[in-house]
Order: sequence, then structure tokens, then C-alpha cells
Amino acid sequence: MSLSEITDRIQSEERRVGRVVGSTKLIAVSKLQPNDRVEDVLTQGHRIFGENRVQEAAGKWPDFKTRFDEVELHLLGPLQSNKARQAMELFDVIHTLDRLKLAKRMAMIRDEIGHCPKLFIQVNTGKEPQKAGVMPEDTEAFAAECRALNLPIIGLMCIPPVDEDPSLHFALLKQLVDQTDLSELSMGMSGDFEKAIAHGATCIRVGSAIFGARPS
Repeated sequence: MSLSEITDRIQSEERRVGRVVGSTKLIAVSKLQPNDRVEDVLTQGHRIFGENRVQEAAGKWPDFKTRFDEVELHLLGPLQSNKARQAMELFDVIHTLDRLKLAKRMAMIRDEIGHCPKLFIQVNTGKEPQKAGVMPEDTEAFAAECRALNLPIIGLMCIPPVDEDPSLHFALLKQLVDQTDLSELSMGMSGDFEKAIAHGATCIRVGSAIFGARPS
């Protein structure tokens, strides 16, 4: 599926549910994709990309950023505290803040380097033991702790369980974002982004539908 086809589907769903056309940000998930595929999407004019690993992004994006203007890079994968500084220097937005230790580390680094990426709190809406994220019932308190550290929290992110209706999790995240007085919702991927848009997603994360299957 082409980038323009994805954009058309996003805009069609925005119109269907009465949202402003263009109010959903498309993050092209370029993790593990060959550089030529990423460059092709850049050449088409897209500038918002997501990566899962700090090291992979560090080996790929500095060069692209020198050749293409106004690239916005999002970290979508889990962040270890010892990689926080590198992530904060490389990424414009981090979607996976999920524990107070990491929040305090980021606040300390922010004071040292003078800036901090925009941040999403990851919520484990399915309460899956193997998955990162704040529990839904702890989200409001955790957001308050992050605000007390003067971190630029802009919204919430979730990855629904693969065997459950994602709409239930999107609806829960929308409820939580309203309770925490935040405005951004990072939810929805290649197979369910239209459902996410219907529930208010402001960022959707689409990889395979844009780039095709990752090389094995």
C-alpha cells in the first residue's frame, strides 16, 4: 500500500467521524527497514518517523537528518535508563515513559543538556505482565509525578493485546487522557489505525502498510 493510499484512508476516517482533516499525525515506523525504503518515503515528502531501538536509530538518522529538512523522530520502543541521554539527544518525541526512575533520570538529563523531547506515558491497558507500561489505575498519579518534575508530558500511548478488540483499549486510553488533562493519544497501527482515529488518536504508528514486510 502506498503512502498516499494510507493518507487517503486517514483523511477518509477523519471525515467519517467528524474530525478535522489532518488532525491525525502519521508516524512511519521505520524500524528494521532497509535505508533505501526509508529514503524512498523521505523522498516522497514524509518527515515523521518512528524507531524502536536507540542504537538502530543512532546509526540511521543523523545522516538522513543532514540530507532531509524538518525530520521529526519518535522513539516507540522501551527505553532503558542508561540509554536515556542518547535518546533525549536524538529523538524529538518519546512515547514510552513508564516508570518514575526513568522520569527522574530524564529530568536530571534535561537540566544538564537544557532540553527534553516531548513525552508520552505508556499505559499497559491490557495489564499484560510481559508488557511495559503504567497500570491504568496508576496513570493519573504517575502523570502528576511527571508534572512535578516539570517534564513535557503531552499524552498517553498504548499497545493493545493482540488477541483482544483494540477498540476497548483505545476507548480506555481516551478516558484516561481526559482524566489526566492531556491532549495527545498515540494509538493504532497498520491493522487498526482507523479504529484508533475513531476513538480520538492524534498519532498513529504505521509500518508494514507503508514499507512492506521487513526483510527476514
